[in-house]
Amino acid sequence: MSMRIFARAIATRSTFHLRCYSTGTTFSSSNNSQKKLYETHIPIPFQQRALLAAGSALTALLDPLRGDMVAALGETTGTTALKRMRDQMLQTESGRQILRERPIIHTSTIDFPKLRETCAPGSFGHFYISWLDSQGVTPDTREPVHFIDNEELAYVMQRYRQCHDFYHALTGLGVSVEEELALKWFEWSQTGLPMTALSSIFGPIMRSRESRKRLFDVYVPWAVYTGKSSVPLISVYFEKHFHKDLNELRRELGIITPPQISNSFK
Repeated sequence: MSMRIFARAIATRSTFHLRCYSTGTTFSSSNNSQKKLYETHIPIPFQQRALLAAGSALTALLDPLRGDMVAALGETTGTTALKRMRDQMLQTESGRQILRERPIIHTSTIDFPKLRETCAPGSFGHFYISWLDSQGVTPDTREPVHFIDNEELAYVMQRYRQCHDFYHALTGLGVSVEEELALKWFEWSQTGLPMTALSSIFGPIMRSRESRKRLFDVYVPWAVYTGKSSVPLISVYFEKHFHKDLNELRRELGIITPPQISNSFK
């Protein structure tokens, strides 16, 4: 069996397990003895967790658009990084407030029509809303957390996912493949999540030589430097900054926008 066929076999089995978990189907009686810690929690035993981690990693490599498997990978491999992110939040007042209040970024919790009316041009909120409208997306599409066996860390992961569009607004990065990969490098520098490392390292492999040159000559140096030097964004209560000038917010957070692509790269 070739490595690629083997990878697809593992990925297919993992996808089957993920679908069964989502519909409440169990494979082991040990599932029934594990306590459900939050509404979307799906407790699974160690062996199935290991299989899901391996299968989701392979699936994400074969098909980076499989958001469910990318999410499963992050949840089954990210415990250490999530603890570090939680500890970063506990070091700031805004981070502690987020952990206390557990805000959710969703159209049912944020008055988007009001933001469109009240956020002045040049403000963070105006740019954020304009970015969502231009891409035809909403924050409601983020995968819920299922496989993290700690209620607080599950919220940290959910917060990280829901802040992704805020990062687009802060950095000015669009949704091209190169820009999404650049944002993954930025997020890897910020969070250390293995999922972002996998995307950052293996994502460029299938790109053209010119695309890889743009990525590694322009975007990656910026992403690594800015991700390391800026404040931990997981601790930022973005919802309280919608009316702040975007450039002022960037300065406060230490966000430097990516350099312009030179004509030689176009």
